Amino acid sequence: MILVTGGAGFIGANFVLDWLAQCDEPVVNLDKLTYAGNLENLTSLQGDARHVFVQGDIGDASLVAQLLTQHRPRAVINFAAESHVDRSIHGPGDFIQTNIVGTFHLLEAVRAYWGGLQGAQKDAFRLLHVSTDEVYGSLGPGDAAFTETHRVEPNSPYSASKAASDHLVRAYHHTYGLPVLTTNCSNNYGPFHFPEKLIPLMIVNALAGKPLPVYGDGMQIRDWLYVKDHCSAIRRVLEGGRLGEIYNVGGWNEKPNIEIVNTVCALLDELRPRADGQPYASQISYVKDRPGHDRRYAIDARKLEAELGWKPAETFESGIRKTVMWYLDHADWVEHVQSGAYREWVGLQYASPSA
Repeated sequence: MILVTGGAGFIGANFVLDWLAQCDEPVVNLDKLTYAGNLENLTSLQGDARHVFVQGDIGDASLVAQLLTQHRPRAVINFAAESHVDRSIHGPGDFIQTNIVGTFHLLEAVRAYWGGLQGAQKDAFRLLHVSTDEVYGSLGPGDAAFTETHRVEPNSPYSASKAASDHLVRAYHHTYGLPVLTTNCSNNYGPFHFPEKLIPLMIVNALAGKPLPVYGDGMQIRDWLYVKDHCSAIRRVLEGGRLGEIYNVGGWNEKPNIEIVNTVCALLDELRPRADGQPYASQISYVKDRPGHDRRYAIDARKLEAELGWKPAETFESGIRKTVMWYLDHADWVEHVQSGAYREWVGLQYASPSA
C-alpha cells in the first residue's frame, strides 16, 4: 500500500493511473479537490478496490495520522501543492498555507508514523516529495542547466513556497533521520492538464476561436517533460533513490514559449483545421508580461540517469502530438473543468493585450 497526496491533480492523477496500470499494489489517494483537483481524472478507477479515495487536506494532521495508522503504507508520495505562478502573484496566501504549512503538518504526521514502525518495515519506508525546477530561479541564455547543487533562488511566491517545503523535507531528514527523497521536475505537459497552463490553454482557446495569449515576446525558455515520463522517474527514484538526495527530472527539451504555441497551432491545423481554412497561429495575441517572469529554466538530469538509469521515453515531438490528440478526444473533460470560476480567472489574467 502507498499513500499519494494530491492524487486527483494533473501529475498526481497520471501517477496513480500509471501505478495501477503497472502493478496491483493499492493506493490511498488523499486530495483536497481544489479547483485543479478533479475526480473525473480518475473515472477509469471507479469500482477498483485497489484505489481508495479520501477527500482531505495534507494540513489536516489528524486525518493524515488516521490514514497512516489505518492503511499502514510503505511509502508516501507528496504531490499536493498549489502550483500556478500567476495565481501565486494574485493570492500568495493559499500557497504559503498548502505548500509550507501543509507540508509541515504532513512531515509531522509521517514522522510520528515512521517512528512507530519496527525492523524491516521501518527500514523500507520512504517519503518522496515532488517539487519543481522553479526553486532554482532563472538562467541566462548561456548558463549551464540546473543541477541538484544549484543555488536555490526562487523568484515567485509559488516557487518560494516550494523551496521552503523542500528545505523542510531536507531538514526532517538531517534532524530526525526521516527517510526522504525529493524530485525537482521541469514543466510537465500531457493528459488531464488543467487549462490555465500554457499548452492546454492554447489548445482550448484555439478550438474555441479565442485569442492565444502569449506573455511578452514569447521567448521565455522552459524544459518540457511529458507527464508519463515524470511518473516513471518518480517510480524509479522511489525504488532506488539514495535517502536524503535530490533528483532533477527533465525532458531534455528546452524550447521558447512561442515555439510551443506555434507547434500546437500546426498540429491543430493538421488534426482539426479551422472551418475558414485560416491557420490557428493567426489567433496568437501578445499580452503584457507577468511580474518577475523567469526567462529560462533548464534541467540537467544526468544524476538520475547515471545513478538510476532513467531517461525520458518521449521526445517533445511525440509527446506533444499525444497531448493534442488527447484533448481533441476528450472534449467532455475539457467542458466539465471549464467552470465559471475558471473562465473568470482566465478573463482576469489575460484581459490586457499589448500592442
